[in-house]
Amino acid sequence: VMSGRISAVDQAAVGIGMSVFFSVFVPLMGVLLAVSPIVAQHYGAGDDAAVGEDMRQGFWLTLAVAAMVFLLVYFPHPFLKISQLTPEVEAKTRDYLHWAAWGAIAQMLFRLFYGFTTAISRPRIVMALSLFALAVKIPLNFVFMYGYFGSPAMGGVGCAVATTIAIWITVFVAAFVVWWNPDYKRFGIFTRWSWPVWRQQWQLWKLGLPMGMTFLIDVTSFTFMAIFVARLGEQVAASHQIAANLAGLAYMTALALSNASAVLVAQAIGAQQQQQIGRIVKRGALLVAAAALLTGLVLLIANQWLARFYTSDPLVQQAAVPLLLILAGFHLFDAGQTYCAFVLRSFKITLLPSVIYVVALWGIGLGGGWYLTLASLPASAQWLRNALPGAGGFWAAALFSLMVASLLLMSLLLLTLRRQRLIALQP
Repeated sequence: VMSGRISAVDQAAVGIGMSVFFSVFVPLMGVLLAVSPIVAQHYGAGDDAAVGEDMRQGFWLTLAVAAMVFLLVYFPHPFLKISQLTPEVEAKTRDYLHWAAWGAIAQMLFRLFYGFTTAISRPRIVMALSLFALAVKIPLNFVFMYGYFGSPAMGGVGCAVATTIAIWITVFVAAFVVWWNPDYKRFGIFTRWSWPVWRQQWQLWKLGLPMGMTFLIDVTSFTFMAIFVARLGEQVAASHQIAANLAGLAYMTALALSNASAVLVAQAIGAQQQQQIGRIVKRGALLVAAAALLTGLVLLIANQWLARFYTSDPLVQQAAVPLLLILAGFHLFDAGQTYCAFVLRSFKITLLPSVIYVVALWGIGLGGGWYLTLASLPASAQWLRNALPGAGGFWAAALFSLMVASLLLMSLLLLTLRRQRLIALQP
């Protein structure tokens, strides 16, 4: 929003720079999620010393992942070559990414703190620090983007400078909280030094890489959908962006409830509370289902109002309404697969879900969407394209792909729970 008030070039540079950054950051950030279930299980078992060691080993994992993100973001030539930008936009985007790369190291360190804090049931501290980071970033944006207090007016590049400074300040505050707060001090994270233990590092990578792969599949399934849809014209692309934005907003509730449920399940596993595991899974599923049904109902009832809220262009509104109707069902299955995947991570099951995502999101979702929307259909199948105009084919295929993913992940979760009960009955 702030870069758009400077120039279209700055706005484009920030938008493209963020796309490149998150395409790299999100999948590698997914690797760090391996720390959370391990910490949660040791926390549930009451093994504070193990939690402290988990964090020290997680720190070395974070440095390795942060180094990868830094190199890919600081040297973005492959991404910029694909984008085929004008020289002016490319120069600003490159400068933006150079500054963002330095912030990526702190971003990863904060994600480690986030996973740790969530695993020990202290999410309010993360919320407070996130709001603190935002409060620091907004005035810094004004200083570096518009050139206040003697700073040069850096335009969109100043946004990356502000983000980098804000996140580093936040990381230092988070480190102080871990060192000073009694809730964290008990784990003795800073009381001793630990070099990487390769057996533990291998376990972290073995658990984390499939998680990162899952995020990569999820991110790229939407990225490539947007790229394919862009071929159909401005109105269709704009209608897709409305649906995609609402899908992301709706996803936050399912994500939060799934993450909370997964942490409680992992803690119960560590405490060997078999009956508690079943209760948490059932109650979490009911909460996610209720929230998803309510959201889907809002999308069904208010689809026309939501389309008008996003745009005043009647053609875009007309193209967006059918997508929002599909989105109502899409969100139900999106919430379901998210919940099952997160709970499975509590049992350290990550490889098979990533295989399911490859088949469902890439194969059925993207492949099916391309076939329904862009491929040459036989005459007998033309009615499908007529029934799903614009980006409808991609969204219908995405809906079906999430339906398949939800059913498979649910089956895997039920099988896992059944095995856990069988283990508990053994003498």
